[in-house]
Amino acid sequence: MNHKELDVWIKSMDLVESIYKIANAFPDSEKFGLISQIRRSAVSIPLNIAEGSARNGDKVLVHFLHIALGSLTELDTQYLIAVRLGYLDKNDGLETLINDVKKLLLGFRNYIIKKSEKLEALLLFTSHFSQFTNNK
Repeated sequence: MNHKELDVWIKSMDLVESIYKIANAFPDSEKFGLISQIRRSAVSIPLNIAEGSARNGDKVLVHFLHIALGSLTELDTQYLIAVRLGYLDKNDGLETLINDVKKLLLGFRNYIIKKSEKLEALLLFTSHFSQFTNNK
């Protein structure tokens, strides 16, 4: 699976770009604090999608998607902290982008889980069917 073709990866890359731009508005005193943390959280999202997509197996992919969701939740909280501290004004476009990435992540995760469950059911059925036909 090529992660660069996934809508969730593409949209999360857009989010990284937006976060890097808005973090420039933070005070210099936050260079090693909130600026570093919010950028790290943003970058972690597409990195985990890419790594999970490159690994072998759906269970591993789902694990990395959960990590990406955790990073997205961290990023959302860091954004809200920046707003509360007055470093940023509320940004509806950024909030929409965060919510879009969350929906895409959850949708992709749910798709992978359902696909895995169907495959497991098919394998179980095939196994039972072959045992039945071999016993005749």
